[in-house]
Amino acid sequence: MHGQWSSRWTFILAATGAAVGLGNIWKFPYLTGEYGGSAFVLVYILCVAALGIPMMMAEVMLGRRGRQTPVNTMHSLALETHASSGWQMIGWIGTLAGALILSYYSVIGGWTLAYVFHSAMGTFTGDSAGIVAQKFDAFVHHTWSVFLWHTIFMVLTMVVVA
Repeated sequence: MHGQWSSRWTFILAATGAAVGLGNIWKFPYLTGEYGGSAFVLVYILCVAALGIPMMMAEVMLGRRGRQTPVNTMHSLALETHASSGWQMIGWIGTLAGALILSYYSVIGGWTLAYVFHSAMGTFTGDSAGIVAQKFDAFVHHTWSVFLWHTIFMVLTMVVVA
């Protein structure tokens, strides 16, 4: 048995989340201001249209066609078309890429949750940028706090995915 989206809306939300990613939230405003504002946005939109959309459509098409894990889908499609079984490596690369991206973004997601929590608690009220930077440095060096917030982020991620 294979998984299936509960509705078109959940697929759209998942695809949007994958396409937007933390990089757009984290660095996009900074880069936009740093490197020319609207000119940067225009180049960014063109790159997304030229590369991101076709790649996402190809992934969706392969997923719908194979209805298996990425590795098994690529293996089945290679057998079906009498192509080299080496195509299965694309499934492995995609799976590895997802794991590597999750290992990085989940840490940043934990930092973000901690900042949202501390902001809501008023921890940064009246602090200068320098003091907030010092608090962040102290937070990053406190292993158990980072681990706790990373774990909370991962549990929330698993709830959303489930």
